[in-house]
Amino acid sequence: MDDSDGSLKPRRIVFVTVGTTSFDTLVRAVDTHEVKEELSKRGYTDLVIQMGRGSYIPTTSSGEDGSLNVEYFTFSSSIADNLKEASLVISHAGSGSIFETLRLGKPLIVVVNEDLMDNHQSELAEELAERKHLFYARPQTLYNIIATMNLDTLIPYESGDAVPVAKLINRFLGFPDD
Repeated sequence: MDDSDGSLKPRRIVFVTVGTTSFDTLVRAVDTHEVKEELSKRGYTDLVIQMGRGSYIPTTSSGEDGSLNVEYFTFSSSIADNLKEASLVISHAGSGSIFETLRLGKPLIVVVNEDLMDNHQSELAEELAERKHLFYARPQTLYNIIATMNLDTLIPYESGDAVPVAKLINRFLGFPDD
C-alpha cells in the first residue's frame, strides 16, 4: 500500500538484539547509511535496536522523510513482543535468542561477536546457517548478507522432540517410564 489513497504503509520491523552484553560493533554495523538504505529498499519501515550494555548510541530517525524509523533501547524485561512484531531479526549468536526467534518462524541473521574469547557461538550459528535455518554474518559482512539474502531460501526450524532423550535419562537413573 502507499500513502496516495490515505492509507498507511504496513510496518515491517527489523529488530536487532545484542542480549545483555556489549556488542557495539553490531550496533555500529546496523547504524550505517548503507545498511539502513538497503533495509529500506527491501521494504522495511522500522529499525528497533536493543543495544544492551553498549556505549555506542545509534542515530535515531522518525522516518518521516521516507527513511527508516530508527529507535533503540538498552534492556527490557522481555524481548518476546519485539521478536513477535519483527519481520526480520538481526541477533547476536546467543543460543536463547537464536532458538526463540527460530521457534517464532522469523527470518534471522545471526552476527557473531568475534571479540569473545570462547567463540562456541559461531559453531552453532554456522551449523544452523548450513542447514539453511538462518543467515550468518560478521559485523563487517552484515551489509553484504542483507543485500544478497533471499528469505525464500530459508528452511523453517522444527524443534526436536526431547521426550525420547528424557526417557533414556530417566531409565539410566533408574526412574520408571511414565
